[in-house]
Amino acid sequence: MATFRFIMGTYKRSPMSVRHEIKSQLAKLLATEDLVVEHKKVETACFNVHTRVLTLPMWERASNSVYDMLVGHEVGHALYTPDEDWSENCKVPKQFVNVVEDARIEKMMKRRYPGIAKTFFNGYRELSDEDFFSLDGEDVSLMNLADRVNLYYKIGSFVNVPFEESEKDIVEMIGKTETFADVLIAAEELYKLCKENKKEKLDDIEMPPQQQGGCNQGAEKEETENSDNSVESEESKPESSDKGDNGGHETSGSTTDEPEVTTDDILQDKIRDLVDMSGIENVYVELPKLNLETVIGKNEEIHELLNQYYSIQQQKQDESFTEYGIPLESIFNNVDSQYLKFKKSAQKEVNYLVKEFECKKAADSYARATTARTGVLDCTKLHTYKYNEDLFKKVTTLADGKNHGLVFVLDWSGSMQYVLEDTLKQLYNLIWFCKKVAIPFEVYAFTNEWRRGAYDYKTHQHLSTDRTSHYEKKEGLAAIDESFSMMNILTSKTSGKDLDQQMLNIWRLALAFGESYTNKYGYPNRMSLSGTPLNEALVSLHQILPKFQKENKVQKVQCIVLTDGEANHLPYHVKIQRHWESEPYIGCRGFNPATCFLRDRKLGTTYRIDHYWHKFTDTLLLNLKENFPSVNFIGIRVLMSRDANRFIQMYYDQYTKEYESVHKDWKKLRSFTIKNSGYDAYFGLSASALSQESEFTVKDDATKSQIKSAFAKSLKTKKLNKKVLGEFISLVA
Repeated sequence: MATFRFIMGTYKRSPMSVRHEIKSQLAKLLATEDLVVEHKKVETACFNVHTRVLTLPMWERASNSVYDMLVGHEVGHALYTPDEDWSENCKVPKQFVNVVEDARIEKMMKRRYPGIAKTFFNGYRELSDEDFFSLDGEDVSLMNLADRVNLYYKIGSFVNVPFEESEKDIVEMIGKTETFADVLIAAEELYKLCKENKKEKLDDIEMPPQQQGGCNQGAEKEETENSDNSVESEESKPESSDKGDNGGHETSGSTTDEPEVTTDDILQDKIRDLVDMSGIENVYVELPKLNLETVIGKNEEIHELLNQYYSIQQQKQDESFTEYGIPLESIFNNVDSQYLKFKKSAQKEVNYLVKEFECKKAADSYARATTARTGVLDCTKLHTYKYNEDLFKKVTTLADGKNHGLVFVLDWSGSMQYVLEDTLKQLYNLIWFCKKVAIPFEVYAFTNEWRRGAYDYKTHQHLSTDRTSHYEKKEGLAAIDESFSMMNILTSKTSGKDLDQQMLNIWRLALAFGESYTNKYGYPNRMSLSGTPLNEALVSLHQILPKFQKENKVQKVQCIVLTDGEANHLPYHVKIQRHWESEPYIGCRGFNPATCFLRDRKLGTTYRIDHYWHKFTDTLLLNLKENFPSVNFIGIRVLMSRDANRFIQMYYDQYTKEYESVHKDWKKLRSFTIKNSGYDAYFGLSASALSQESEFTVKDDATKSQIKSAFAKSLKTKKLNKKVLGEFISLVA
């Protein structure tokens, strides 16, 4: 319902806050296609039929009814007005074609969507009530035919628009137009009639008064000459002189022979007044298509570097020990033994995962099983022929299971330093699970270090930094830094032996980061922890996921992101013209959540950007899920105890039941699941709980209380692992 305020004796519509993303959805639904809809600070709407971009003004001062009516009208043009230059074949002013075409497209929209008739009715009623056609004090019957036709098909339900008998044929002709060719024919006929009427009125105005009353006017002429010359006779005045300018509408007083449709101009001017041209322009940003050749750090190159680095570090120590006569030993003895110990202890969790996975798959297959008759008699049932019609053998067919694949995305940022080892434990459990059930997988670590600071440890030379762009930079694209990489640290394509060595290499790195002050071997510069290009990693998945799915011929993909924090909003590219340069260059600008929108042309979807960092990541995840509906996106976040509450409050208000439930899980199990993030499920796990051994081990001289404590700790750790792994399997299977 329209909202009004009484100001200075007139009614004014209250400004309304319009949710443009909702109006965009309305436009797309009406168009029955994924149009790209932009709300810009423009005065009039336009539609590009090639790019399928519908640009709508920001009618901030319009009510919802008027806004919806205007959107419906513009979608009508998008659906039914062809993209062609008709001016060469039809010499009719554009206004006349607009009048006829407006009538046609609104008729077509009402026919296609019967419910939208009410929207047009309510919208035009408000425009009529607020005198958007400037009819106050006007005599509609004196307007030209085109203006009356325009009023009739727009606000004819609220204003009496008269037509002469000779005019009704063209009115009916306009109402019956079905194609744009019909529109041009009707517009030509309308223009022809208006021009003829205009010419007739001009001829009447230009005819001398003495000719209008016959040839013999001597008596009247003499009487006029004898009258007071200071007073002009009424008969000698032009017919239009006592009508004024008729409020801007075309009248018989116009002196040009070209007819006009003034009601169309007036309406457009009034609609422009609804547009808010103040403030900052809306910006629509799209994601670039990244070149995987430059984005992905190849698996073989990564481990060639690590093997070379570790070999050189061992060699340095061997030379040092030999010099001082110290017995030689591997500098990796301690870290490698920890890896082997963990690998052995993890087999129980891995076997549990395998068992749960097979059970879930079997249950799903059984649920989709079909039973059919074979056409062969079952002899064991023949004796029941008197009361049983089903005497045939049956066969049960189990539905084929889906092929699965996993893509892991590992956070390689500096804040992961002290939780990377525990995060790797979760990752390795899942990798060993994949190997046991023959599921293909890839593990990528996102970083800003792989492409810079390259160093050859054999020649001791610094190599040039790779600054090749991952994509062609254009205005309106999200900006991805050249230093960003996805290191392919582990892959199922390698042999079992090579995979084990690669996992050991990454394990050594994780412990080196966590023991930075006591570690003996360090790590290569290119593999050091970096910033947090999490959002860049999500953008790269648009190319990584379909490539993985195609190469491995899998139907169902699980994408698992292991991280410990959020990342900044991505900047976007803009053209910047500096006064001392002749050509603009492509620079970057930060997202303004108030005016920036993320747009996906492929889907025709627009997403509002939130102020919060984690919400931006959620938006990217939502876009991924809509592009890849067969992929589950799972988040695993290893938390220090001090960070748990802050993380939960990012998704749940502190005083809600949902928060209480999640917080209760955290206190009891040291884990929880977030269900309302961008992920299908977001697991929060305690780093301290994960680091505890699940094996029940005590010293020989342990007291009863020590045994009890060790047993309780073992049960708690097992309970945590089984809960998380069980929920994970329910998503994966």
